[in-house]
Amino acid sequence: MVQLKISTGGRAGELQIVRHFPFAIGRAAGADLRLEEAGVWDQHLELDFDPAQGFILSTKPPALATVNGWPIEAVVLRNGDSIEIGSQKLHFWIGETRQSTLHLPENFVWALIAAVTAAQVALICWLLK
Repeated sequence: MVQLKISTGGRAGELQIVRHFPFAIGRAAGADLRLEEAGVWDQHLELDFDPAQGFILSTKPPALATVNGWPIEAVVLRNGDSIEIGSQKLHFWIGETRQSTLHLPENFVWALIAAVTAAQVALICWLLK
């Protein structure tokens, strides 16, 4: 699960979960993460996922952004990276994934293994008579 934590401004402390890619960040009404702080353009950033490279953050010209203090046009993000756009600061996090409960299917498989084993033992006993 990908998370963006807003660190500054009126929404400081808010956590945005990224559920789809590409993920648009900006001031526009259609942006997935809408930020209205000074210096944020309508279509400022786009976060995308490439299986070969990872999570790619790119600016939409003429917007400017920095990651960990370095100006970027496009960059592969790492866990904990700090993103600055205008007066807004965000942190990129890859959160822990949650596994759905698999108790019922797992118990069924174990019962099936036990039944097959019991059937084999019964068959061996019957053949040895």
